[in-house]
Amino acid sequence: MKIAYISTYLPRKCGIATFNDNLEKALRVNFPDQSSYEKSFGIAVHDGEEIPTGFYPDHVKAIFRENYQQDYIQAANFINTSEAQVVVMEHEFGIFGGESGIYILPLLNRLEKPLFTILHTVLKEPSHTQKLIIQEIAACSAGLVVMSLRGMQFLKSVYGIPSTKIHYIEHGVPDLEAPENNPLTKTPPFLNHRVLLTFGLLSPNKGLETVIEALPKIVAQYPDVMYVVLGKTHPGILKNTGEEYRDQLKRLAVRLGVENHLTFVNKFVTDEELINYLTAAHIYVTPYLNEAQITSGTLSYAVGAGAAIVSTPYWHALELLDEQRGCLFRFKDAEGLADTINNLLDQPQKRNSIKKNAYDYGLHLRWPKIGAQYIRILQDAIDKEAFTVKKIRQIVDPDRIPAFSLIHARRLTDGTGIVQHAKYGIPNLKEGYCLDDNARALIMALMAYQRNKSQEALELIPIYLSFIHYMQRKNGNFGNFLSFRREYLDEIGSEDAFGRTIWSLGFLVNCAPNNSYREFAGELFYNSVPHFKDLHHLRGMANTIIGISYFLKSHPDNEEMLRELNELTSPLLNAYYQNCRKDWNWFEEKLTYDNAILPLALFHSCEITGNNKVREIAFESLKFLDKLSFRDGFLSPVGNRGWYYRDQEIQVFDQQAIETMAMVLMYLKAYENSHHPSYIERMFKSYQWFLGENILRVPLYDHETKGCCDGLQETALNRNQGAESTLAYLISNLTVLKALEMEHEYDHAVTVEPNNPKKVL
Repeated sequence: MKIAYISTYLPRKCGIATFNDNLEKALRVNFPDQSSYEKSFGIAVHDGEEIPTGFYPDHVKAIFRENYQQDYIQAANFINTSEAQVVVMEHEFGIFGGESGIYILPLLNRLEKPLFTILHTVLKEPSHTQKLIIQEIAACSAGLVVMSLRGMQFLKSVYGIPSTKIHYIEHGVPDLEAPENNPLTKTPPFLNHRVLLTFGLLSPNKGLETVIEALPKIVAQYPDVMYVVLGKTHPGILKNTGEEYRDQLKRLAVRLGVENHLTFVNKFVTDEELINYLTAAHIYVTPYLNEAQITSGTLSYAVGAGAAIVSTPYWHALELLDEQRGCLFRFKDAEGLADTINNLLDQPQKRNSIKKNAYDYGLHLRWPKIGAQYIRILQDAIDKEAFTVKKIRQIVDPDRIPAFSLIHARRLTDGTGIVQHAKYGIPNLKEGYCLDDNARALIMALMAYQRNKSQEALELIPIYLSFIHYMQRKNGNFGNFLSFRREYLDEIGSEDAFGRTIWSLGFLVNCAPNNSYREFAGELFYNSVPHFKDLHHLRGMANTIIGISYFLKSHPDNEEMLRELNELTSPLLNAYYQNCRKDWNWFEEKLTYDNAILPLALFHSCEITGNNKVREIAFESLKFLDKLSFRDGFLSPVGNRGWYYRDQEIQVFDQQAIETMAMVLMYLKAYENSHHPSYIERMFKSYQWFLGENILRVPLYDHETKGCCDGLQETALNRNQGAESTLAYLISNLTVLKALEMEHEYDHAVTVEPNNPKKVL
């Protein structure tokens, strides 16, 4: 793998440079054959006009000055004519020229190699220019890497970037252990002191004055406390105001009478030295002044070293210090900080427990493991063929897709809702209505409206939403069946019906045509939340997970719903672990109905949480289901006549349309999580089950009525065209059409043969 890195570079005193240096080393150690990596090189961003000879290491093959626009164009040409197979760029607004670093965009737009961008800052409230820059970087990138879950949420909700572009990889930490005999413990200021430590480049936004203001109360209880501030002043601050901030902190210490309890170590340390400092300190403090800190390398390093950490609750700290890996205090709260530190010094056992929790978590943040995660996504980009509109249309043949039509859905729908059953193509009013079908109908109508703002679909939405409202009980639960006379036929419906309704409401919250629909759906959704905990059946949970995932796309900061999502995902994982065996990668001891809904739910869940284990199980179970369902080259889902038990024969009939719909949705979601064209192929083949690519070789879709037959029986079709099968077809049809319309996300993808090597700019 030959990689071109765009970044600041050591010996420049810059956190981005240090990160990139560690990343390069982390990737290198994952290649047993170093020759496969040795042609990788760096492109350095330089912050001055003159470039000193020999300033950068030998593997930096090109340099561009941050404030010279022409240098950016030359850098793009250099990369394009190199042997690099993929480009990795570190992005921070402050390291590139122009307003908010806008000079980088012409370089990226000229690249002819796959680009991965590592975002070190994701702003919740960007300026207009900053938002445009991130959106343009996303358009030019095969993938974006963020180091926090909050960053993922912001990219989706604030910048409108599709989740398929976003990868969650945490900040790496040094692969080092504490020395048995730490030399610092025998030197000032550590000798005979309880040491509080903060490290990093000094700047006024770091909040160090809060720690100094807390020192009098701490020292009153522990006179041997020493606060050590390790690090040089940030180069930008030093250039503009010199050491004014450091001097201000010293004056504050004198005024409070704690100058003898404050030590500055004005140096830029190596990773080895830093581990010594972190492990010699009693408590590490990170006192940032506000929440808007999406990533903190210093905090990650402290966790990796197993430090006892006390921090303000900025975004990264909330994630990284969860599960008792540290203690939090309020912003600018010197009193609260003093109490927290004194409490930890009072309780060595508690402090040691926090340190162990941090250390154990930090083991999976070690740089070699983080490097392996980067290699997987980079190799995937290299291996993947350029995926253009033409190639999508070669896989999904538009000429074989019947025009989307709501004729039969409207035929089945009256002022109450969609009728449950039909005799042939005629509504069977005797059977009344069910919540299941009206929830599906709402999803279908929303998808149809999303596609082309269909007025016909828009008119159906309030009918189905009103039906759901009518079926919700006072306690927030739902009944399922309603007679044609609008009489309730049950008090509480099935968990499947509940879950599908939550799916429809979450989907409506996510893509409502107007605010009144969104607010109404949100009210119904919230009324049902207390019943999430009562779900026991996997398919009810799976449908609910999908609904919560759509809800969180519009409300990414809703911690309650995120907890509900994780709590419902866990039983699916546990079921998989309990039942998974050799050659049986499934959640149960049998395959029954609507099977693809289980991996589909996990794809939705990991899309929100970034949980790679959930993603792995989604793909494992998909592959198992895929192998069973395409035994003869076409889709043949497990039949409903008797299910499929492990080590027994697969039941082929009766095959149901909802099975196929779930398969179509699952494969598209798998594609969105991987960009692998094989899943588009499977999606289209699954859809063709409706059109005659099935075990009986007969179409279930009725071109005359625009409805869908209810299933494949052993010798014939079930000719009735009820709501469930018709909606399953229409949702599948809309899903395939959506795939055809996804090409704009991949317009930047090209395949370029490398030309002759390079020259230094």
